[in-house]
Amino acid sequence: MISKLKPLDFEVLSLTTVATPHRGSAFADYCLKVIGKQRIPRVYKALETIGMQTGAFSQLTTEYMINEFNGSVPNEESVRYFSYGAMTQPSLFSMFRAPHRIILENEGPNDGLVSVSSAQWGVYKGTLVGPSHLDIINWTNRLKWIILEATGRRNKFNAIAFYLAIADMLAGEGL
Repeated sequence: MISKLKPLDFEVLSLTTVATPHRGSAFADYCLKVIGKQRIPRVYKALETIGMQTGAFSQLTTEYMINEFNGSVPNEESVRYFSYGAMTQPSLFSMFRAPHRIILENEGPNDGLVSVSSAQWGVYKGTLVGPSHLDIINWTNRLKWIILEATGRRNKFNAIAFYLAIADMLAGEGL
């Protein structure tokens, strides 16, 4: 991505990605297969009418990411690349239950949308165990927090602390 940006007024020293589908997602493949390429425009139109953005969906397939996107944005030699993945076990009523199962069967452990294997790029710094894809971007389910607090438990993942730890890691790397 940085090879396309080519900033003139600053130098990019590193790129750290978190649960990013560098090699696409088996769930996107599955949806495309079930919906069918010929019906995608109609589905997009329906989703857009209710305010959902759809442009990136077909760009999350494994075929697109591996065969088109990655080749068009090569790593910049002067930039250091780091990545993190995540894996979770969705609860019975989680919206990630079906996508998690599909990705697990095709790619292995995942956060409900992105597999650990697809998230790896550059120096892999590790796998977060427990948080879902939405937890990672701090879109936590408020009801989940309330239930945990009411039962005397705490959410084990703190997104803000995690991103501060990444900043510390980068500082430690001299970046």
